[in-house]
Amino acid sequence: MASQAPPAIFAPARRLAARRRMLRLQRTGDSPRYIIADMIEDMRDRLSFLRIEPARALVIGDWTGTLTVPGATIIRAEPAAGFDEEKPYPFAGFDLVASLGTLDTVNDLPGALIHIRNALAPGGLMIASFPGAGSLPRLRAAMLLADGDRPAPRIHPQIDVRAGGQLLQRTGFADPVIDSRSLDVGFRRLGRLVDDLRAQGLSNVLARPGPALGGTARARADEAFAAAGQDGRTVERFEILTLSGWRK
Repeated sequence: MASQAPPAIFAPARRLAARRRMLRLQRTGDSPRYIIADMIEDMRDRLSFLRIEPARALVIGDWTGTLTVPGATIIRAEPAAGFDEEKPYPFAGFDLVASLGTLDTVNDLPGALIHIRNALAPGGLMIASFPGAGSLPRLRAAMLLADGDRPAPRIHPQIDVRAGGQLLQRTGFADPVIDSRSLDVGFRRLGRLVDDLRAQGLSNVLARPGPALGGTARARADEAFAAAGQDGRTVERFEILTLSGWRK
């Protein structure tokens, strides 16, 4: 019996374009990078706590090039350069696979996790971080108010801790650990938040996105976002979900 194809929630072409735009914007030197910086710092802490000494590591999505693994030979892979996480990897035998900020926009997340597990050597560890459920509540509320009685798809569906645990069990990882942490960032206007999302590759890549907001709807969104803050700043929240598990 043929397996059922995963639903096309995200558009691969839009995902690729958004990521390539992010890399162009980051070359300006003053673009925000607090999301991936937080992921990298957390991943360093986890590796230090676990005290593992991998000989070979695969790092996916670290466009800063700053995540290092002391003593390890590192191969780096980047979706914007054509690395497809939904296909079997062209390399394997890694003691560590670290994935940063990419798995939240693949259509076949179970398949992508299986490919990571297959790329690990026996006893190897995966750590994957990406924005999860609970992210961007202020933006979500502003968009709903702007759309009125006919809300359009504008925010990505997001994985929560419970679903993350089920995914790791389903894809055969041993000793799974799943957790989420919050990163709060203040903005003086909605437009700055949107600019930051684009500069960090977090803009809308849905296969069927809603129509662009008209002038009146955009004004409603701006007002709703500003009203959610105080003293001229609205705090937006990013929930960073981290999944880790071992290949036995």
